[in-house]
Amino acid sequence: MADLSNWLNTVTKMMTPNAKKGNNDLDDLEMQVVRYKPEGLDQLCKTTKFTKKELQIMYRGFKQECPTGMVSEDKFKDIFAQFFSLGDSSSYAHYVFNTFDQEHKGSITFEEFVVGLSILSRGSIHDKLQWAFRLYDINGDGIVTKDEMVDIVSAIYDMMGRYAEPSVEETTARDHVENIFEKMDLNQDGVISIDEFMDTCRKDEVISKSMTMFDTVL
Repeated sequence: MADLSNWLNTVTKMMTPNAKKGNNDLDDLEMQVVRYKPEGLDQLCKTTKFTKKELQIMYRGFKQECPTGMVSEDKFKDIFAQFFSLGDSSSYAHYVFNTFDQEHKGSITFEEFVVGLSILSRGSIHDKLQWAFRLYDINGDGIVTKDEMVDIVSAIYDMMGRYAEPSVEETTARDHVENIFEKMDLNQDGVISIDEFMDTCRKDEVISKSMTMFDTVL
């Protein structure tokens, strides 16, 4: 059963083509990074916790998949669809893409891609929970409403298809969200703040895992 962590691992492996290895890609990567971030490749290594070699390997594959140096939302959805073929992953991929595309340009650079990838694959629980909150906070206003959470949970159900746990037949997305809100909305004001989100996840391992999308609880 594929989950997001397996998808991330697969994407990383997919970005390791059989082409002859050399220093040209590292030089090219250095030039691209400088174009976007003056601090350069060393800073990207520090930010992402990936080594220069790992970045080189991923960049080589990135160039093959995205010769323009940018990932469009449609391309991002295509990547998701390869690994979640049992359902419709387009809505969930859209929301994940938005967390990577924080400037709302409609496309993401290699740097934005690996920064997002590093949070999900190598980030701390705190980092992953902060990312998850941004995912649920669809309009970026700093709070999560029931409707926003329903949209995300519904997208997950659509993506997981008949393998979603709990299954769509057993409970609706809104029922599931009502249960989550009962636990998370500590001051009962009808919305979830970042503090409520983080506090609840730190105290409840099951909710924490489901919120970070690294199992199939949602």
